[in-house]
Amino acid sequence: MALAKPKQDATDARLADLSLPTDTGWSLGARQEAVGRLKQMGLPQPRDEYWRFTSPRDFNAVAPVAAAPMDVSDETPLYADRDTLKIVFVDGVFNADASDALALEGVEIARLADAGQADIHWARELYGHLEARGQNPVERPLTALNTAFASDGVLLRVTGRVSRPVQIVYDHRDAGSDAILHHVVQLTEGAELTLLESGPVAARFNTVLEADIADGATLHHVRTQGRNHDRRAATASFARLGANATFKSFTLTANGALTRNEHVVEFLGDDSVAHVAGAAIGDAKTDPMHHDDTVFVTHDALRCESRQVFKKVLKNGAVGVFQGKILVKKDAQKTDGYQISQSLLLDDDSQFLAKPELEIYADDVVCSHGSTTGAIDEDALFYLRSRGVPKARAEDLLVLSFLAETLEEIDDKDIASEIAERLDAWLARHAG
Repeated sequence: MALAKPKQDATDARLADLSLPTDTGWSLGARQEAVGRLKQMGLPQPRDEYWRFTSPRDFNAVAPVAAAPMDVSDETPLYADRDTLKIVFVDGVFNADASDALALEGVEIARLADAGQADIHWARELYGHLEARGQNPVERPLTALNTAFASDGVLLRVTGRVSRPVQIVYDHRDAGSDAILHHVVQLTEGAELTLLESGPVAARFNTVLEADIADGATLHHVRTQGRNHDRRAATASFARLGANATFKSFTLTANGALTRNEHVVEFLGDDSVAHVAGAAIGDAKTDPMHHDDTVFVTHDALRCESRQVFKKVLKNGAVGVFQGKILVKKDAQKTDGYQISQSLLLDDDSQFLAKPELEIYADDVVCSHGSTTGAIDEDALFYLRSRGVPKARAEDLLVLSFLAETLEEIDDKDIASEIAERLDAWLARHAG
């Protein structure tokens, strides 16, 4: 079926401005297939069901809106005191001088830009594969664009329990940068890894993470999206779980003119666990702030547990969106699915738009969802102030308490504590 003219025009214009990376190896076929998917779907439009609350205009545009980098010299880099293997990208370009050697016991590490030139590589069976599976039943054209045109990324094959986290560090310096990065993580049976992502990637960026988690394996994923007010971000993570596997992902977003974080989780093995959580905090006093979390979890195995925990704190006209779905297939008996989305509006100008969904075909499940929007509890505020806590500090404490449930989804309590400190610092900068 032919695309509607707005979709066709937007897609043709974007494709005309892009060129496939000069890969000569295994990744070329995957890229060409992704171009085919994109042409068939077309770029998203405001009337598309899952784009009704978030305009895709800036993602579809040929050129990005300029976004000046922020001076963040007032804070220490995240995880500065932790022993991590750092992989650094500046405006989407790998920085070898700032990165550690790409070698770690129990992990095979490569860059997409290098590995894509080879005839044979383990990522051949995964790159673009989970993204393609994730196009059904909901089309995700920006992820197909990513698979086709990603200039680089990190490929991690984990074969053991790795105690040292891998940290992907993003640095934004060019106000006109436009980055497309694609990461692939494969955990073999029984393997375990902590993957950290931190910093603003570019003025506009499109990133995809594909994670294949085999039987008994565990992936901890913690991402912090930087403070830049003007950035436009479209991210997507695709996770496929085998039996007795665990996937836990947490994202902290501060500021950002436009952020769309998508999560697609698929249970294919019995007795697995997937928790996806996010905390967003934004002040639109001087710049617009629109934040969208869109989640789709498919249960297709027995006795699996999924959790979606998303909270947003919004002020001065900031906008938050949550779209979350749990799909339980016919044979996915004993499913335990939970979904909660909440917002704390610090004024009358901000808004939160929520669309929670359950689609269940099995008859022996426990599934629930809830969504709330509210202001700071005046009774709790009065209680704190009556004990000598200044009003501004009391409000900050209540905000931190509201977000605490999302931080509890991070297993490493030191990481959770460090992120809580960053939230407290953000509140101090935006006091009043």
